[in-house]
Amino acid sequence: MVKKKRIRLIAEMARRVRVYRELKNRPRESEKYALDYDTMTRPHTRKTLPVLAWQDVRRESRLFSLLSGLRMFGVGHLFTRKSWLTEHPEAPSYWQVTKVKVDYTAENMDHGRAWGVLTYKGKQESEAKEIDKVMYHDWRLVPKHEEEQFKLYNPVPEPPIRYVSYPPLLRAMLLAQRQKDELGSAAEEPTLPLKRDVLLSKEYFRSQEKKRERQEGTAV
Repeated sequence: MVKKKRIRLIAEMARRVRVYRELKNRPRESEKYALDYDTMTRPHTRKTLPVLAWQDVRRESRLFSLLSGLRMFGVGHLFTRKSWLTEHPEAPSYWQVTKVKVDYTAENMDHGRAWGVLTYKGKQESEAKEIDKVMYHDWRLVPKHEEEQFKLYNPVPEPPIRYVSYPPLLRAMLLAQRQKDELGSAAEEPTLPLKRDVLLSKEYFRSQEKKRERQEGTAV
């Protein structure tokens, strides 16, 4: 007979109380990511931001710093990032905000969570998800009168893949053979063509076999 597990009600209640206190004492995002702009340090962790980030921190804005100044907290607006504009300016990348959950305990209500639809390098995702890196100081608002022009994108067709890499073991064998044939010089990276222009007929295999025999010589 299986012995029933004894439920210790007081111990279970004490565990739940501990979990509740940990959640209650957990610092909010407004406390965790608070920043002293004079010393460039976070009071909660007492860590100083990297020197290379000081210029962007002073010039650029966080996402919720922009959302807090818009009607309905920017729902429906487009937001992009400075890093996206500099890394790939030829294709638009932006978030379209669909939902905002503001932390009303923050001083300027400039903290919280936001959701939206991501369009990255001109490719739009099908479902909305939570926006990440909202605390970065590189967010920019796309003005309403520039949204249509900002979203214009004519995708360039990607060139077809003609060659692929060999499996690791076969690649190592081919590189070793090529280095041996070229007397230790840097061998060219072996690639496998996906399309063969040669018709694989009997005559082709016979010619390859004759060519191999001429290279190896006739057995005595």
